[in-house]
Amino acid sequence: MEILKKITIVVLGLFLATTINAQDLKSAFKKSYELEKNGKYIDAIEILKTVYDENSYEINLRLGWLAYSAGSFTESISYYNKAISLMPLSIEAQFGLVYPASAVGNWNQVIEAYNKILMIDKQNATANYKLGYIYYYRKDYEKAYQYFQGLVNNYPFEYNYLIIFAWTNLNLGKTREAKVLFNKVLLLSPNDESAKKGLESIK
Repeated sequence: MEILKKITIVVLGLFLATTINAQDLKSAFKKSYELEKNGKYIDAIEILKTVYDENSYEINLRLGWLAYSAGSFTESISYYNKAISLMPLSIEAQFGLVYPASAVGNWNQVIEAYNKILMIDKQNATANYKLGYIYYYRKDYEKAYQYFQGLVNNYPFEYNYLIIFAWTNLNLGKTREAKVLFNKVLLLSPNDESAKKGLESIK
């Protein structure tokens, strides 16, 4: 009976400690949002560090964003990578990682993050669009074409996808396809200068 009482006390103590930690965590997150709203990113980071748990996906994700907002890009990348290691299928953490990686000009890491997203969700519109844009501005139109083609197949009447796909086709010498796409853009945006410029260059 005495042993049972001791076990009960220990279990109750653990329960109370867990409850307190949960309350502290909620309080820290709440305070971090208030500080972030006022642009006090460093203070928001320090608040979360008081409850930091390296095995917490949520804390690492939040710290990744706050560190990025504070301009601490290397620190931000570290937190996002920890979040990804804890939740390898997390698309939101990969998208988060893109911000600091692009800020420091690490485009290989950006491309890697988008590719990992597409391994999880091959139809992800944002990842396809961003990857296509990276290759487009590198003038690798063949590679850009692969990403934009899928987007336009899935979203046949979406301005952003149509206009960049039109220009991609034009740069690949596919003038007939480009003309059709530029004209579709003008259905969405009748006075679109980019589409008009594209059509003029085909004449």
